[in-house]
This record gives sequence, structure tokens and C-alpha cells, in this order.
Amino acid sequence: MGLLNTFPLSFKVKGRRVIIVGGADEALNKVRLVAKTTASIEIYSRQIETDFSAFPVAVFERALRAEDVAGAALVFVAEEGADAELAKAEARRLGIPLNVVDVPGECDFYTPSIVDRAPLTVAISTEGDAPVLARLVRAQIEALLAPGVGKIASLAGGLRHRVESLIHDGAARRRYYEALVSSPAVEQAVASSPVAGIAEAEKLLSAHAADGSGQGIVWLIGAGPGAEDLLTLRAQRLLQQADVIVHDQLVPAPVVEMGRRDAEQICVGKARGHHSFSQAQINTLIVRLASEGKKVARLKSGDPMVFGRAGEEIAALRKAGIGYQIVPGVSAALAAAADSTTPVTLRKVSSGFVMATAHGADDGDLAHWAALSQSGLTLALYMGKAIAAEVAGRLVSFGAAPDLPVGIVVNAGRSNRTLYAATLGQLAAGAVDFVDGPAVILVGRAVAEGDWADAADAAANSFKVA
Repeated sequence: MGLLNTFPLSFKVKGRRVIIVGGADEALNKVRLVAKTTASIEIYSRQIETDFSAFPVAVFERALRAEDVAGAALVFVAEEGADAELAKAEARRLGIPLNVVDVPGECDFYTPSIVDRAPLTVAISTEGDAPVLARLVRAQIEALLAPGVGKIASLAGGLRHRVESLIHDGAARRRYYEALVSSPAVEQAVASSPVAGIAEAEKLLSAHAADGSGQGIVWLIGAGPGAEDLLTLRAQRLLQQADVIVHDQLVPAPVVEMGRRDAEQICVGKARGHHSFSQAQINTLIVRLASEGKKVARLKSGDPMVFGRAGEEIAALRKAGIGYQIVPGVSAALAAAADSTTPVTLRKVSSGFVMATAHGADDGDLAHWAALSQSGLTLALYMGKAIAAEVAGRLVSFGAAPDLPVGIVVNAGRSNRTLYAATLGQLAAGAVDFVDGPAVILVGRAVAEGDWADAADAAANSFKVA
């Protein structure tokens, strides 16, 4: 690793003055940063062009004097001219840290990109030469820190002595603080009121003091269709807190790797024709892990409540008295609609949207779907790639129109997605040799409104018919 040319630190400004020389937008940008502190802010400029009234600042529309600079904690120069030169000269003469906006070579310090979760603050700096990179890193950190984490940090600080008196083991104390930060109950209570937050934190503390580890929890997390950037911010935060990640076969490795580096990873994959774990075994596994006081991320493809067998796992957790939380994800059908710009509901065309699984569907299901398609609803059929032609033929036999548009998206939401377009009758005419990956079959008049220009076209015999 290279050596730093700057030393990152936090500068104490409580009860002190910060001088900003300039009256335009560059000065306002610095005010937005400094106003997050308890410093007294003074603006000096011969011409005030920007409205500073939204901030607690003192504005002096006049020439700067040397005595204005004396005693300041920091000096920012955000304009050019005689006043700027005086401010720089006085700051250097008096040894006051100086920042000259957009002139790194004249700066004693740089203003970092800040993630504000007061009293928790994260500052990111690139030594002044790559501010865009700092903003991108800030966005990533913002995603990992829940909005209420600052209030919880304040709560933790107030409980420090009590925690130390009740939990003597350092590792056990760490587990308590991790549980405090990740607890949905504490987060909700703190958002309600400080008193409610303290009560919930004390309740959690009692549990940890009693058994040294505290009660575990299971987060049923939707991993989305597989693209890392379609994971929700909440899912990312919880993956970083999990002790164990229990994931399905369809969840790609890059998504699993977004979890905490030292988290245990357990694949309970269910591929077509091969189940390494039965559902009963999965239920037993997550209950056991949580009973050991562990935070378990149960990572499911798409949304956990849509064909994710979440209901069975929730029932097992309830029976065992294990806490759980549902974190929704982008379902594959919605990703397929986005990939093909298909409006699955469309005024005067489709008044509704039905998600169903084609695998194992009986005649009653197919008759019902055919009736729904005739009424104008859009169908999204999961797990039907191997039997797509068969399902299409049966839908037609139950009354669905052969000219109904059909769009099929394989690997929806991912960079390697592949689109196919046809009518229901054309799809029924022959089995399709699809590329590898999970598929969603969209059926309905609204499908014709999507963008299928790059899709394989059955009418042009672009489908590979088996």
C-alpha cells in the first residue's frame, strides 16, 4: 500500500468560529457542510449573491478585515480578489488551517465527502484530486448505514457503562452491540421516541446478559433476479451483519459475496431435478442456527414471498419462537417486464397482472389462466421453460387466443438476459431450445407494447425448435 500525503482526522470546532470568504454558490456549498457542526459560521463578501437564510450563519456584506480572521478555527476561501488574498495571508500568518476552494495546491486541508448519521460521521477523502470517486464511495457507504443508525449510536453510548457492568466478556459485549444496531425492534422504537428506544435496548440487554449471546434472528431476504445492483439497500445492510448466509442455488455467487467477509455460507440449492436439502431440512437448519444466537440471512432468489417457500419457513420460525424479518426483493417477473419495457398493466389493455408457476399446473389451473388471459390480464408464468410449448398448447385448448403475444425472458435482470418473442399459437407449435437460466413467460395483449426488437422471433423461425 502507498503512503498517504494527508492524515485523516476530525477537527474540534465546538464553540469556535469558522470563516468563509465568498458570497456565491461555492461559499454556500461550504456552509452546507460546516452547518452540520456546532461551530459559529461567519460569511464575508463585498457582494452577497446567494441566499444563506436557511442556515444559522452571520453574513457580513463588506470588505474583510485582518481582525476578522484572528481567532478562527478554520478559514475557507471561496472567491478571488483582494479579500481572498488577505484571508489567505492572515490564515497562514496565524497558523489557521486554510482551504481554498478548487485550488488543492493552496489547501492545508480538504473537505471530505461526508456520510452524516450524527453522532456517527463517516468522512471520505481522496486528497483533493478525485472528488467524483469520493462521492461514489460515499454512496456505497450511505447504502450500508441505516438512516436511524446515528440515534442508535447515541443510545449505545449512553448504555456503555451499564453494558460493561452486566456483560464482562468482550466478545459477548460485541455481540450485544451488533444485535443492538441490527435489531428491527430497536430501530422502530428509537424512531418512535428516545424513551421507547431505551426500553427496547434494555430488553435486548437483559436477554444478552442472561445467556451471553442473545436470541438469534432470521432475515428472509429477497436477492432479486441476480444482479448485484438490484439488491435493496436494506438487504445489503443485513448481509453485512449476518453471521451465516443460507442461500438458494439460483442466487449468484457475487450476490452472496456481498455479505460479511467472515460469514459462514451454506448453499441449500434446489436445482431442477436435484434437491440437496429438503424444505424440512432447511427449516430445521435456520431454526438451529438462530437458536445458537446467530444472525441468519436466508437469501432467496427474487422476492421471498413469491414462490420462495417463505410461508413454510416462517411457520417453523414462529413455532420455535425465533424472531424473523422479511426483506422484499425484485421478483423475476418485474425484472422481465423491465428488461423488455413491457407494461404488464396498461389502461384499456390490461387491468391486472397474475404471477403463477407453470411447473406442476393441472387442468384447473390452466383453464383458470386461459380465462384470465381472455379477460385482458397479463400472465407471468414461472418455472415453465422446459414445458413452455406444452403449457402454451394447453392454454389454447382451454380457450386462450392463439394470437396472444408471448414474451419470454431468460436470466431476467442480468447482463446475460435473453429475450424470445412469439404468439401463444407459435409457441405451442414446437418445443424451444432456450439458453441456460431461469425463465419468465409473459402472456397477454400488453406484451405487444414492450420492446422485443432484439428478441428471437418464432415467425421468422428464429426459435430453435427441438
